[in-house]
Amino acid sequence: MAYLSDIEIAQACRPAHIMEIARRAHIDEKYVEQYGNYKAKIDPALIKESSRPDGKLILVTAITPTPAGEGKTTTTIGLADGLRRIGKDVTVALREPSLGPVFGVKGGAAGGGYAQVVPMEDINLHFTGDFHAIGAANNLLAAMLDNHIQQGNTLGIDPRRITWKRCVDMNDRQLRFIVDGLGGRVNGTPREDGFDITVASEIMAVLCLSSSITDLKARLARIIVGYTYDEKPVTAGDLKAAGAMAALLKDALKPNLVQTLEGTPAFVHGGPFANIAHGCNSIMATRMALKMGDYTVTEAGFGADLGAEKFLDIKCRMAGLTPDAVVVVATIRALKMHGGLDKKELAREDLAALGKGIPNLLRHVSNIKNVYKLPCVVAVNRFPTDTDAEVDFIIEKCRALGVNTVLSTVWAEGGKGGEALAREVVRLCEEEKGDFTFSYPDDMSLSDKINAVVTRVYGGKGVNITPAAAKQIAQLEALGFGSCPVCIAKTQYSFSDDPTLLGAPEGFTVTVRAVKVSAGAGFVVVLTGDIMTMPGLPKVPAAERIDVDENGRISGLF
Repeated sequence: MAYLSDIEIAQACRPAHIMEIARRAHIDEKYVEQYGNYKAKIDPALIKESSRPDGKLILVTAITPTPAGEGKTTTTIGLADGLRRIGKDVTVALREPSLGPVFGVKGGAAGGGYAQVVPMEDINLHFTGDFHAIGAANNLLAAMLDNHIQQGNTLGIDPRRITWKRCVDMNDRQLRFIVDGLGGRVNGTPREDGFDITVASEIMAVLCLSSSITDLKARLARIIVGYTYDEKPVTAGDLKAAGAMAALLKDALKPNLVQTLEGTPAFVHGGPFANIAHGCNSIMATRMALKMGDYTVTEAGFGADLGAEKFLDIKCRMAGLTPDAVVVVATIRALKMHGGLDKKELAREDLAALGKGIPNLLRHVSNIKNVYKLPCVVAVNRFPTDTDAEVDFIIEKCRALGVNTVLSTVWAEGGKGGEALAREVVRLCEEEKGDFTFSYPDDMSLSDKINAVVTRVYGGKGVNITPAAAKQIAQLEALGFGSCPVCIAKTQYSFSDDPTLLGAPEGFTVTVRAVKVSAGAGFVVVLTGDIMTMPGLPKVPAAERIDVDENGRISGLF
């Protein structure tokens, strides 16, 4: 049987006009700025001026990812369509995709099969230009920083202690470490430099955590770009860059409105990675979605140890949000990989491998229920090769934790395949009340916060903080950043900082090699293991399969 590709399914869809989607989301046309017929930006004034009460917030997260795939974004979209099919007034809030994975190996972030947001090609490529604006603001700050040094350096910035990097939204390992300012005195001060991918830029985090244009400007001004010769921090405000950066970002700050294949309103805005940033769509988009629907479904990147931890410990802490229910997505195929089964063997029943791999799911579920104290359901993204015995095994294990398991077939059936999950989510929201708690309090030291995440969420025995990182922590606490939440940059492939430790490893320590503050975002970034903020392309990049014909029709985009 030949299956249509994601892009073929999306191109066969006849989407509603964006003004119809706005009406469906209770948005008056005065707040809508159209970008063609199927995309729009929404004026943030809507959040303050709407008299509608906030709806229920549902977070979708997942097990630790594997090459077998989990389908978290697909489940998020299919659940929203399923809720709409059972008569609920629903919105969905998602991140924008980065061009890095789109042209690399992971793919986009517009869902898959019959659970997608459209126009899929636009969303996965340039969309409304938000990422370009973020890159421009980031690089304007870099240019003004180097220009200040070139023009006399009245602030006394130490070129060896510059922490701000340039960025580009592409996987380009060649740019990780560079030397610039070469060619003589008129061409700048020679120094070591480097690029981050745009989704790892602090500007991305600032945009996603800002509540208004005023808040955005204040956060931009607080960004630390480096230190003086006497070790005092230098900010974007010191460089007088915040106003111009905000001017570049004023339209990017407005949430984007699109739709699912079934016409459910979708707010797609912001796109930080969850392994190297905080991994959630913008606070503004989430707040807008909550105002415009009785139920809002959102997702956080990668597994629950990364995206959900950061959603709960960073985003919810800063925005005052409390999820009403959490969905943990799993596939039997992925759990068998966690149990040591080779990818080529996943199609056959193997309860032994499933038994070895299921502790990964159970740890994520236990964290949601027992660490964060939130109502939870497991969504099993069912594949045709999954057997009833394997499904029953998962149901039994999750039931022992007091969590129901629901089968989802949204990839093949769209919203219809998400109706059962939708009913369980509604039940959780209406019948089970959580007692939401963070994994650590504000007044803990930075080291203790890191240790709390490692021991309580990852399941490790502790942290190994290198002498260099310990010195950085001491400096940041002396500067007053000890009360900030921590944003741990870690491999997405394991609870630990070692990507080869699958399942639910125990007894491990996480090595902290560097710590830096994102003062504008309001959190402290903790770099562990071999994590990098600029990915590289694989041996055969997805870009090699992408093309466009003479009529402008794109092919090969998943």
